[in-house]
Amino acid sequence: MDAAVRVRRASGADVPRLLPLCVEHAAFERLPHALDHAAPDLTAALDSTPTLLHAWLAECGDEAVGYATASLDFSTLAAARYLHMDCLFVRENWRNRAIGRQLWQALHDFARASGCRQMQWQTPEWNTAAARFYRRLGACELRKRRYVLPLDADMPQSLRR
Repeated sequence: MDAAVRVRRASGADVPRLLPLCVEHAAFERLPHALDHAAPDLTAALDSTPTLLHAWLAECGDEAVGYATASLDFSTLAAARYLHMDCLFVRENWRNRAIGRQLWQALHDFARASGCRQMQWQTPEWNTAAARFYRRLGACELRKRRYVLPLDADMPQSLRR
């Protein structure tokens, strides 16, 4: 039997544990990553006041097995605060053990405690397992296109489409 998985809030001190998960997540989503020099920026975002990036780590013993990150934002059309879930990732060998559900619940609880009326996020269109997971949670899907316009000259060429 597996040891218990614990989900906890992460801070800048956790970036060395968080960064490998982010790299693995980017590879899973078939995205090039520019995380080689990201540690200082992630640390600053997690430890800023007010906090720019909220993060949670899922751990089993000393092993980090998943993470979730989010930011608080405001929707003009809903005229309300919402939580934007940026990432929710569980390592492949740890999937189907309700870890994603634990991470999502931590985000959900935080959103409610922060006075948010909604949670919003996106997932790659090809990721049918994630879409199924989110529908089971009660989420509804909106058809939109997501655009990215890199403003950093050091951004990898593949992100500059």
